[in-house]
Amino acid sequence: MDKSLLRRSINRVLHLLARFLPGCTSLRPFLHKLRGVKIEGNIFIGDDVYIENEYPHHIEIHDQAQITIRTTIIAHFRGAGRIVIGSKVWIGPHSVIAASAPGQILTIGEGSVIGAGSVVIKDVPPFTFVGGVPAKPIAKVTVPMTLTTSYEDFQNGLVRISRSEEGSK
Repeated sequence: MDKSLLRRSINRVLHLLARFLPGCTSLRPFLHKLRGVKIEGNIFIGDDVYIENEYPHHIEIHDQAQITIRTTIIAHFRGAGRIVIGSKVWIGPHSVIAASAPGQILTIGEGSVIGAGSVVIKDVPPFTFVGGVPAKPIAKVTVPMTLTTSYEDFQNGLVRISRSEEGSK
């Protein structure tokens, strides 16, 4: 889809505003919707979050997802892919989510948690806590990390994945 220089410029201005203005559950999601990001329901977008500039319409974010400070979401590398962030997903600070191949659809399943500083280049199954570079499964999530979930409840609901389970993934 070819976009005019004007549309591309407007998208970049809206993106800059969304990265730095307040309104993590109101203004920022609204500005990203104006850019073409598909947002369903209520979501949280933290400070300085970079969401795909060239193909914002290739990003889909579902209800109650939380994208925390300085996360980068990129849907293209030598061709556009797609990224789908499921409902009740929590993405930790300084994470990178990248669809690395043209046509790739990278999915982060419902209720999943991405640990701080992780690099996600492959699908994340629903209700899975992943972390590292590249991100690998660490635990099963039984209590999703939503805006109303206490950290203690979330932490108590984690079920560590054994090394034998991890090796089979």
